[in-house]
Amino acid sequence: MRYDVTDKQWWDDAVFYQIYIRSFADASGDGSGDLMGIKSRLPYLKGLGIDALWITPFYASPQADGGYDVADPRTVDPLYGDLAAFDAMLAEAKRLGLRVTVDVVPNHSSDQHEWFQAALKAAPGSPERDRYIFRDAHDGVLPNNWPAVFGGPAWERTADGQVYLHLFAPEQPDINWDNPEAATDLDRTLRFWLDRGVDGFRIDVAHGMAKPAGLPDLPTLDAAGNVPDGAIDFRWDNDAVHSIHRGIRRTMDDYPDTVTVGEVWVTDRTRLALYLRPDELHMSFNFRLAEAAWAPDELRVAIDESIKTVDGTGTPTCWVLSNHDISRHATRYGGGKTGRARARAAALLQLALPGTPFIYQGDELGLEDVHVPDDALRDPTWERSGHTERGRDGCRVPIPWAGSAAPYGFSTTSRTWLPMPEGWGQRSVEQQEADPASHLRLYRTALAIRRSRNAFGDRSLRWLDGPDGLIAFARSDGMVCALNLTGGPVDIPAGTVLLSSTPPQNGKLPNDAAIWVDPGA
Repeated sequence: MRYDVTDKQWWDDAVFYQIYIRSFADASGDGSGDLMGIKSRLPYLKGLGIDALWITPFYASPQADGGYDVADPRTVDPLYGDLAAFDAMLAEAKRLGLRVTVDVVPNHSSDQHEWFQAALKAAPGSPERDRYIFRDAHDGVLPNNWPAVFGGPAWERTADGQVYLHLFAPEQPDINWDNPEAATDLDRTLRFWLDRGVDGFRIDVAHGMAKPAGLPDLPTLDAAGNVPDGAIDFRWDNDAVHSIHRGIRRTMDDYPDTVTVGEVWVTDRTRLALYLRPDELHMSFNFRLAEAAWAPDELRVAIDESIKTVDGTGTPTCWVLSNHDISRHATRYGGGKTGRARARAAALLQLALPGTPFIYQGDELGLEDVHVPDDALRDPTWERSGHTERGRDGCRVPIPWAGSAAPYGFSTTSRTWLPMPEGWGQRSVEQQEADPASHLRLYRTALAIRRSRNAFGDRSLRWLDGPDGLIAFARSDGMVCALNLTGGPVDIPAGTVLLSSTPPQNGKLPNDAAIWVDPGA
């Protein structure tokens, strides 16, 4: 299987590392990660074998949704430092040869943004309100039946009786992209950070900015008022969104060698491919692999469909196993010893595939979700769901660096913004550095092999035959990746073993294990 190749760009086979800034490293000692914390850990990321960073929002924000409620996209929130700290972090990353991409959030703003505060003070029908999506609620009836992602209706009342649209939390009013000021302001934001030297952007909710004309009711909601899987959902992926992305691309083209990657939750691969036309996104996340169960048929279909999505677009496939919005894959794959073994195997699968892998901080440590006490939960889903859904905090707990007790080198205070669990000392970077069989050393070895072999710059994959339950493919130089989900041991492909997620037993590959083999070595 092969897809078209254009002139190679640096991101075509780069390994990205997602930094959830509040939980990565705290240099100030306040219990929250920050920009100087990132700077202090850049040598670790360089040594791991990372090529590029994606840093989640560090802009001025009331933190109603982990910084994705942006009050000013062109300044740094004091929680994370200041512009001088950002510039110092970026300069150090450049010195080490690391690319830096940052988040932009064009679908909505914080309710503390100066635009929204002006809108609340202005009259209905005013230019200030036209920057958002305000409507009348006649006799208290909402304009439509849309639910918000975090629970409850997607409309919030104002003091004068109007309502405004928020597809996420009430503190995140949706911007009206029919108003030309939206594009003008985003262009200003993009250029602000590009001029400072960033290498590109991850675009939050890249399928959501454009709303359908007339804001029609959704035809199908379940008993809880949510949209069932597979039902028509007018809230997302409207055709007008593509003109927005073409505008973003025009800005990016003024800064050669910079990249955009869209967070596009669209399952239909034909629809998803539209975002990858030559004048739109450089890359788009494809979440098929992250959504697949630990089952051979689901994983193989996810890989096939992901590659077919980019076929002919000239863009690489983005491979994701975990991020700040979904449960960590070690937990999804069963948790405990089983989940961690499967996560090791999944790492070799992800890193052997053609395209661009994104590693979420802590993936390389084999971290699982943490049970955060009820009184410590921060995710807006917890309150909006009436305490029925715990939200995403479990995958956002600060990562352990060293030591045997909290805060495990993450901070100088044990009062971290989300509490860290007992027993994480054995999972820390310090402990895993010293263990040749650790999750961390597996990732470091895999990334070193990946960097040393020309095949990883090639966009081809050839499926190999094998027993039911074995996923096996070869790269262009012949290197074979095999993942055993047969339920029992299988023969190892002929050749020299480069790396195995679990040591072979009696010359065979155990179940729930993956292996890289060089047939010609």
